[in-house]
Amino acid sequence: MGKISDLAERHWQGDGDLVFGEHPVRPIADLAAEEIADGVLYIKSIASMSALDTGDGLVMLDTGGMFDRDVVYDGVRAWRPDSPLTDAVYSHHHIDHVFGTARFEAEAVDRGWVGPTVYGHAAIPDHFRRYQRTRGWNSAINKRQFGLPVESFEWPGEYRFPDVTYDDHMTFRRGTLTFELHHARGETDDATWTWVPEARILHPGDLFIWAVPNAGNPQKVQRYLSDWAVALRKMAGMGADIMVSGHGLPVFGADRIAVALSDTADLLDSIETQVLELMNTGATLDRVIHEVEVPARLADRPYLRPVYDHPQFLVRNVWRRYGGWYDGEPDQLLPAPRRQQAKEWVDMAGGVSAVLRRAAELAGSGDLRLACHLVEYAVLAEPESDAAHDARADVYARRAAEQESSMARNLMVHAAEASLRRRRDLAGPG
Repeated sequence: MGKISDLAERHWQGDGDLVFGEHPVRPIADLAAEEIADGVLYIKSIASMSALDTGDGLVMLDTGGMFDRDVVYDGVRAWRPDSPLTDAVYSHHHIDHVFGTARFEAEAVDRGWVGPTVYGHAAIPDHFRRYQRTRGWNSAINKRQFGLPVESFEWPGEYRFPDVTYDDHMTFRRGTLTFELHHARGETDDATWTWVPEARILHPGDLFIWAVPNAGNPQKVQRYLSDWAVALRKMAGMGADIMVSGHGLPVFGADRIAVALSDTADLLDSIETQVLELMNTGATLDRVIHEVEVPARLADRPYLRPVYDHPQFLVRNVWRRYGGWYDGEPDQLLPAPRRQQAKEWVDMAGGVSAVLRRAAELAGSGDLRLACHLVEYAVLAEPESDAAHDARADVYARRAAEQESSMARNLMVHAAEASLRRRRDLAGPG
């Protein structure tokens, strides 16, 4: 067994550090490109990339981000120095999956080869155009979500559009291998999962990421839990021997793959069902958020830990899909500006000093959740107060340290660091 398969086995047994060092949405130190089966190269970065040798050129399943171009090219060329990249499949439009063909295309020009054909779902071009329209917004939200450099990170403005698009499903053949592309709605509405029957290889893209599915994500567009579950169950029935996950490491063995996909589907279906049952009683969003739970039988699965997204975020996304933005609280329908609300409450409490004293008491007793509300009101009411910012930085830093979800943790760390610089937010004007 190679290093990737050894580590994948450890992860399956629950022994990996999926919260930090081996997080599925981060590169893993000293984990190089590796052939995980005959003619199959696997590369783990923020996302994962796979290259298959068809006997008539290479086909990539996802291509990596702009930051992966050299890693992907060097890894593939060390493995197959003289095989052209003939095709690539985008599993969806996210930028950690769609930028890795550039060096191969330049190489094709230099060596007189035909450049690669890129396949993807028909909705991908519209998403690239949406990204171009919302470049500033996406720069800001990803600085918060991933802890990116606030002074230098910029969302990309140019994209490699697919050459061939499809709506529901399509098949192409290269060399000895067939690539069956299937559309699904999950983390995105343009997801593609790929089945390679001759090799018994399944590429789910981000429909499987070695974590609670990224079906919530508080700053991103709509996700689709029940549709996602349908796709997972279809994939579970394919009988794959190897699943090259969109994030995290491969899963080996048909039984394990079927279980992992079915369990993930069950989690998504359970959350959506619970949310809808409460919505159908007329419950408010506040009640739904605090009553829906991950099924106990799935909570200890090593591939379903909330190391990236958070189950409460999934609940909110189901609510948004079926219930819109109104949370059921009538004072929120046409609210006063939040700063005005905060000043009123802080004045009624006896001023910022009184609010900060109470926040310190709550934090000292372990109730960091409620303490966050109070320090936020204090900074909103008196944005120039050093004491308020110091308290806010401390409370959010302490609460961030408790979070298994990197998404929640990074957003809280961003708030803490902003207050250290006497701001509420570093990615925007706040």
